[in-house]
Amino acid sequence: MPNAVIAVPAAPSPEAEAHFAASFTFETDCWDMHEALSDREHGFVLLDVRSPVMFAKGHVPGAINLPHGKIIGSKMAAWPADTLFVTYCAGPHCNGAARGALRLARLGRPVKIMAGGVTGWLDEGFELETSNGE
Repeated sequence: MPNAVIAVPAAPSPEAEAHFAASFTFETDCWDMHEALSDREHGFVLLDVRSPVMFAKGHVPGAINLPHGKIIGSKMAAWPADTLFVTYCAGPHCNGAARGALRLARLGRPVKIMAGGVTGWLDEGFELETSNGE
């Protein structure tokens, strides 16, 4: 009896290539985000889609707090229509980033997710800041 890893065969290489290449159009990682944020003109808006309480306890420096349930057209009108948004939440155990990304996509906004969220950020050894700038 084959184990769970080999019971389902891997996709053919062309399909695997298309799948993995497409994944970069949907997400970025914490390391790339950290590097990009060091450039003043990084070309995106980073949205922490958690609650204001969680944001205040610690967030990625430069992030804007906009809980996913509050992502609506009138609030997004503050940015040009072609603005790229990157959403994140607590981490891989949380679907808030996907909820925020879905709302943005439904509004016709370009969007990616920062895979790993706060957990991934901390795992990479990066610091969080609090709402009072610490």
